Amino acid sequence: MKKLSVVLLFLYVANILSAQTQTRSISEQEYQLLLKRIEALEEKQPIADTSKKKKRAGKFVIGGYGEAVTHRFFYSDDFRRYSYPENYKDAKSRGQFDLPHVVFMLGYEFPKGWKFGAEIEFEHGGTESAIEIEGEEFGEYESEIERGGEVALEQFWLEKSFNDAVNIRLGHIIVPIGLTNAYHLPTEYLSVLRQEEETTVMPSTWHETGISFWGKKNNWRYEVLFIAGLNADQFSDANWVKGASASPYEFKLANAYAGAFRIDNYSVKGLRLGLSGYYGHSAANSLKSERYKGLKGAVIIGTFDFEYKAHNFWLLGNMDYGHLTDASEISRINKNMQTTSPSPRTNVASDALSGSFYMGYDFFGLSKKLQEKDMKFYVFGHCGYVNSMFKTTKNILADKRFEKVIASAGINYYPIKDIVIKLEYQSRLFPETVYNTENTISLGIMYSGLFKF
Repeated sequence: MKKLSVVLLFLYVANILSAQTQTRSISEQEYQLLLKRIEALEEKQPIADTSKKKKRAGKFVIGGYGEAVTHRFFYSDDFRRYSYPENYKDAKSRGQFDLPHVVFMLGYEFPKGWKFGAEIEFEHGGTESAIEIEGEEFGEYESEIERGGEVALEQFWLEKSFNDAVNIRLGHIIVPIGLTNAYHLPTEYLSVLRQEEETTVMPSTWHETGISFWGKKNNWRYEVLFIAGLNADQFSDANWVKGASASPYEFKLANAYAGAFRIDNYSVKGLRLGLSGYYGHSAANSLKSERYKGLKGAVIIGTFDFEYKAHNFWLLGNMDYGHLTDASEISRINKNMQTTSPSPRTNVASDALSGSFYMGYDFFGLSKKLQEKDMKFYVFGHCGYVNSMFKTTKNILADKRFEKVIASAGINYYPIKDIVIKLEYQSRLFPETVYNTENTISLGIMYSGLFKF
């Protein structure tokens, strides 16, 4: 700025001298006037940015989702209700409050296509260690450990994006097998809780450490994953392979690996069709794998799901089928494990089946004014089927407690896009048995949001 001032002063003086017909010196008064004019000119000049540092192109991403729920159960939770159903036909109702999932998300979008993402999940408002009464065996108090550690790290990954069709994600990632794992946010389904059918027989939300290749092209989205296999000693009669992705240790065994894929198609407006599959060996992933010597314990899962959301309708459906090799031998080994082991120590079926269908209609969609406010009011109905012991080997008796038909109806009210209040009445029925129908009414408030800065 000093150089600019000198130049302006020189030009101004030269202009005055050239305009004079006679030579004379500049008075003190004229000199002070010149300085004031120069200062006025300097104030109008933009300040030059002398810094050579460029701003980093990046964005912080924060968000999360959560559910606060209350239930009223119109059936007994006594472990003997299946052994003596006639004694619990008129059981008193009971209530519960719960925080099924509270998740905090954090991410950052680096330059050159790099991204980071993480999710920390708190289930049921606390740690992942709890005392419960074992309902499938003898009503004993049991300490349940779902994973080693006090807080579940649901996701932790780095991603490199080359273009829309080619992306690589490495770290702890979601395994998008089935409808619920791929779309598990509370604003992505109609029921108060994630559907019971699918979450009975498969991990939810299923997350593993590995690598994922994914991308979008035209009306297609694909994802292929390479991850650690499931743990054979965590299989059970009531939940098939549900508990086998979580590790009770401070590490995840990966003596055997698995592959998974998912393909979604969006060719029809408002309709998404999804197909997913999984294959991996499980016997070698036990901490005492020598017990399973000579066994593979191959887990094979195939799923189909769809979603239609248009003309005020919201339709959701899925069908899942799973097969386990060496089920008879794995059952025998697991039942003979020490009582101090983390294994459920029960039989496991060779095949499991689940499926569901939801249909909702948004009555606020009939009002243009409410549509503009992004408010929705869905009334929905649902029916489904699950059997964690759909097929068993000859030496294992299929327990009829685990075959269930589930029906429900309810409402979803969205005051704004990211918040929903849900009410649902559900009935759980047991075909071809004398077990009592289990009815539940549930009310919950949920949110899901993601923000970029």
